[in-house]
Amino acid sequence: MSIVVTGATGQLGRLVVEELLERGIPAGSIVAAGRNAARLGELAERGVQTRTIDFSEPATLREAFDGAKKVLLVSGSEPGQRLDQHQNVIDAAKEAGVELLAYTSVANAGTTTMALAADHQATEAALRESGVPFTLLRNGWYLENYTAQLETFIAHGAVFGSAGEGRVSAATRADFARAAAEVLAGEDHAGKVYELGGDDAFTLGELAGAVGAAAGQPVVYTDLSEKDYSAALVAAGLPEPYAAILADSDLGIARGDLLVTSGDLATLIGRPTESMHDAVRAAFSALAGKAAQN
Repeated sequence: MSIVVTGATGQLGRLVVEELLERGIPAGSIVAAGRNAARLGELAERGVQTRTIDFSEPATLREAFDGAKKVLLVSGSEPGQRLDQHQNVIDAAKEAGVELLAYTSVANAGTTTMALAADHQATEAALRESGVPFTLLRNGWYLENYTAQLETFIAHGAVFGSAGEGRVSAATRADFARAAAEVLAGEDHAGKVYELGGDDAFTLGELAGAVGAAAGQPVVYTDLSEKDYSAALVAAGLPEPYAAILADSDLGIARGDLLVTSGDLATLIGRPTESMHDAVRAAFSALAGKAAQN
């Protein structure tokens, strides 16, 4: 029987497949499922089974899940469609008789009021009603949400947001992927709810300080109102609905919605999580290396 990883052509799902291989799971027992056929081909060359799927096309899911023991549902990314798509995955998993369906939810899904969490909360409810054995991987913020903006932070000499002095327990995708692989490769995870976040929470002011230290220049945190931050994101080129969600999520940080103190992530991965400071330094070194090559 196989382990199916959906979203295997995306950033998190691909890392989960890599982690499973690193753990010695036979490539032929892993099914990498996603929409990007070219990226799936790269995994097929390494012996991984591949399936082209679309969450909106149940037939592709039923085919991918045939013979599956465990499935990782990496949450979809299409606003307005995610709940229906997730339901399709749940239905296909139930039909296939999978022994475990792990779902990448959001931190503190039981209490958060962030707009971003609504689809996750509804999916968790659907899982509970389905009768399918499941594990909730309530992932916090990715550190890459911030390190991907390093050039912008340095260019402006500022990190902008509307999180105030709120603390966020962000962690790297690699750490979240390692936790998911542990659940898929291990046993006795059915019915568990894991609140996953980095060991060392930080404010956006502390993030700005770390960026400045890595760059060797002053970088400050500029706290804006939700409305002004959303407008700034739109001005930077983000679609208005997405900008509004990000600004609302910063308000969630201010309330403590993305603060995780469970220690579940470090426990699952068997080591401390990568710190924000280390992630910023690594991202800056990568930028410097890229600039030196140009």
